[in-house]
Amino acid sequence: MRQARIVSVIVPTCDRPRFLDQALASIRALEGPDLTFEILVGDNGSNHDATGTVTQLHGAQHLIVTTAGAGAARNAAMRAATGEFLAFLDDDDVWTEQHIRLHLQLFDRHPEVEAVFGQVVMTDPDLRPIARPIPDDVRPDGDHLKMMLDGYFPQIGATMTRIGVRDAYGYFDETLLADQDWDWQLRIAGGRHMEHVAVPCVLFRQRPSGSYDALVLRRIPYTRKVFLRHAIPVWRKWRSPKEWLHSYFATLLGFYTYFADAAVERAAKGDAKGVRFAVRHALLVFPFRAVKQLVTPTPLRAAFLWSIGLGARPLAAEDTALE
Repeated sequence: MRQARIVSVIVPTCDRPRFLDQALASIRALEGPDLTFEILVGDNGSNHDATGTVTQLHGAQHLIVTTAGAGAARNAAMRAATGEFLAFLDDDDVWTEQHIRLHLQLFDRHPEVEAVFGQVVMTDPDLRPIARPIPDDVRPDGDHLKMMLDGYFPQIGATMTRIGVRDAYGYFDETLLADQDWDWQLRIAGGRHMEHVAVPCVLFRQRPSGSYDALVLRRIPYTRKVFLRHAIPVWRKWRSPKEWLHSYFATLLGFYTYFADAAVERAAKGDAKGVRFAVRHALLVFPFRAVKQLVTPTPLRAAFLWSIGLGARPLAAEDTALE
């Protein structure tokens, strides 16, 4: 009988013991005679007692980190890892029962593969799915670097690597307080030894729409920095400057959509100031698209005109349904 595989699981956390408890439980639920997890929790929060209690409950190692950021927490855990493979999970997400074993099978079939990423299921805060698993397709040429630079951000909870990537590609960039996981996975994808399994691996909690302006604004400059860091050296992947710019804006599209949707939702709630704030930042993120939607009949235009006193307040979807 084959000895159980040991996978080191890297879990960054910051003062969310209730979520962390769910995350660690989902990891332990996958163990069996063939599979053992070494769980390493990098904790750069302030409530170490509560976090320590949860980690102890699940037999995890509790590593206190003094540097802020998920990158620093992950690095501390990675340095302590002794398993054959590395896997990851953020403290507010959970693994599905389908995760890990298909990754291992692919690693066993293809010794040259360094990393495998799976599908992600977006959920509401109560872990109820709100969308189909993504990605639902991948590039047929296997160029996952180009796929990511065209706007795909693989959620690291669905990614697994051989322990050797730690030496081959280094650790997370701790100067990046956002998108350090995207940056790290882009490095690995650049080695052209990354593969994909079409199976839902992680339930990825989403915050309520329009509720995290500060987080989005903080992330935008890091997303730009990471894109330029990886896209400029491989500019020949694009057939023209226009295509290169299309990829650049594709990486920012989610931020634009966040603010455009927030403007419409805030208009329905009667928050004129919030509408103007959202429209201003939509313009800063994606000016051409924003202008187009502001001069043509769109929900964004209706929301903005109301916010400056030039139109009726748009109704919320549920209010429209009652008419």
